[in-house]
Amino acid sequence: MQSTIYGLDLAKRVMQLHWVDGETGEIHRKQVKRQRLLEFFANRQPGMVAMEACGSAHYWARELRKFGYEIRLIAAQFVRPFVKTNKTDAADAAGIWEAVQRPDMRFVAVKSEEQQSVLALHRMREQLIKIRTMQVNEIRGLLYEFGVDLPQGRQKGLKDIPEALTALEDRIPAMTLETFRRQIKRLEEFDQDIAISRNV
Repeated sequence: MQSTIYGLDLAKRVMQLHWVDGETGEIHRKQVKRQRLLEFFANRQPGMVAMEACGSAHYWARELRKFGYEIRLIAAQFVRPFVKTNKTDAADAAGIWEAVQRPDMRFVAVKSEEQQSVLALHRMREQLIKIRTMQVNEIRGLLYEFGVDLPQGRQKGLKDIPEALTALEDRIPAMTLETFRRQIKRLEEFDQDIAISRNV
């Protein structure tokens, strides 16, 4: 007997399922609350579950594999052509179900928890670098309004800031100077966090 193929549209609270009964040809569309999803699949004969490779997809893939399901993750851009109506959860689930059966479809490999942990570290490090860059540029721009022209480059610019702030002590309020110094301290903490994440 041919195993059932499920199209699963993931969401934060309510998931949408689409499948076709292999014996009767009846089309099924079902909403399942997040906390009931594993229970739903645990009580059915394992088949194939297809999902978009979006947020939480790798988690659900790992969990469903424990019940013996074959998992297919599809990049969102490959599902889009198969969504026939206006974008709804039901239409998305049907589109996923349709897309997974195409013989030339390309799939995304399911990541292990270890792989996702490494990826999470890289993403958090990238975010820290972006925030640090924004902070440096903001400080540079604000000091420029007081006539301070810092040299190009993050490290060279930061090195000159303490001296520049000292030169401004008689010209701008102490609260403003203290705020600048706190921001510099935060940048030092960013440097430490980025260095740690680089070595993990």
